[in-house]
Amino acid sequence: MTTLETSPWRQAAAGALTIAPAAVAVVPFGLILGANAAEKGLSAFETATMSATVFAGSAQFLAIDLWTSPAAWAALAFATLLINLRHVLMGASLARRLGRFGPGTRWLAVFLMADEIWAVAEHRALQQPLTPAFYLGAALPLYANWVVTTTAGAMLGGLIEDPAAWGFDFAFTAVFIGLVAGFWRGRTTLVVACASAAGAILAHKFLPGAWYVVIGAGCGVTVAALLPQRAPGP
Repeated sequence: MTTLETSPWRQAAAGALTIAPAAVAVVPFGLILGANAAEKGLSAFETATMSATVFAGSAQFLAIDLWTSPAAWAALAFATLLINLRHVLMGASLARRLGRFGPGTRWLAVFLMADEIWAVAEHRALQQPLTPAFYLGAALPLYANWVVTTTAGAMLGGLIEDPAAWGFDFAFTAVFIGLVAGFWRGRTTLVVACASAAGAILAHKFLPGAWYVVIGAGCGVTVAALLPQRAPGP
């Protein structure tokens, strides 16, 4: 049964089910971010507002880590811009999937685009046309979960002092390994992934800050563009 033959509610439910592992994985990190924000002097309301308007976990963790009183706004802005530059590439990739989205829904889709949501949307688009119902069904639960858990963390304090002891530090990695595996299209995929990993590792070793995010993505995109196009296969 294709997407066009199912109801929007079924599509939304499919999106929610697909994003569920990632939604579970973000819970401890949301609590930790909220607790860190409280330690830096932010109220629960301020933490909730930050999560609701920014919705970018890595950028929020970086901003909280750099937070001072008074805040160094220029340094915060540059650091968060740098770590979120990957969204330019993600947005360009996702744009070609939004043919069934109206103007207002497109803006909402871009606002809600996070790493996990982008990966789920791209994987869905490989199988059938991406619809607003599926996308919002995946995006809204993760968004609501992030806002709620970061706010709870700010209100209740450090509930999980050492996520690594419970294996939570590997949760995001495990989720993304599963998502990336769904994009496998033969040896070309391996070459692109290795180029991206090599670029990110070298940048992380020799450059300060979050340049490894941008450089790793750039290496992968460059190699993908240079490789000859071929039909999917082993």
